[in-house]
Amino acid sequence: MTSISLLHALFVFFFLIATSLTESRKELRSKQETALQMLEHSIHYSNRINPSRVVQISWQPRVFLYKGFLSDKECDYLVSLAYAVKEKSSGNGGFSEGVETFLDIEDDILARIEERLSLWAFLPKEYSKPLQVMHYGPEPNGRNLDYFTNKTQLELSGPLMATIVLYLSNAATQGGQILFPESVPRSSSWSSCSNSSNILQPVKGNAILFFSLHPSASPDKNSFHARCPVLEGNMWSAIKYFYAKPISSGEVSAISDGGECTDEDDNCPAWAAMGECQRNPVFMIGSPDYYGTCRKSCNAC
Repeated sequence: MTSISLLHALFVFFFLIATSLTESRKELRSKQETALQMLEHSIHYSNRINPSRVVQISWQPRVFLYKGFLSDKECDYLVSLAYAVKEKSSGNGGFSEGVETFLDIEDDILARIEERLSLWAFLPKEYSKPLQVMHYGPEPNGRNLDYFTNKTQLELSGPLMATIVLYLSNAATQGGQILFPESVPRSSSWSSCSNSSNILQPVKGNAILFFSLHPSASPDKNSFHARCPVLEGNMWSAIKYFYAKPISSGEVSAISDGGECTDEDDNCPAWAAMGECQRNPVFMIGSPDYYGTCRKSCNAC
């Protein structure tokens, strides 16, 4: 009789715990949905670019800072949207540091932000991947980190044209700033986390745009970049990648759909005449991982 009573008590105990967890999860989901709805109705839509807020930081590489690109409400909305996407895909709304969440969904506010990013970069949205939200917690000191969490997939998508980093939270207590150690002229403020300039510090709403290719479409080796570790606090950011050719079905195909010898860009004959086939063979002719953009003009097929 005692055993039956004990089993019954345990059953009731675990039932109450399960019920409590279910209600907590529903309450969290309800709060997130309410927050999204409130943000949707309170955000002021504006897709105009204000040149007075743009600061040219470097020409080698080409780096630009847009102060206040996003409003605070837009930043909060993107974070809430990432939580909602994460919960829908994994069944919980938790975030692991350094794990990206792609906002590959239909959303009016997100679409307007994506359009504004394209306007600022002067690059079509079709040449980009969905906005990617990142969350960073405290990290080990003493080493620089890369914004790219999956280099292989990034490289398979074709030549990277430009990157925009959006800061969605206030600056971390320490760290999190972006560095360009190969910039010209060389400066310790661009290559050292301890000496970095205040202008590079993460500030909520600010955006940084930098180009990985020269205007001639040849790679800019000075665009190599790194991120200082977040030493204290947390940092939310979003990253937008623009490529040198349209993205189809999530990524650029590295294999031709047919056997025809063609160019992928109308500028190929001019680029070939300028000698880009020899100076930039991966982009122009191709590699085992990337189908060249100008194979016909370079007489590679």
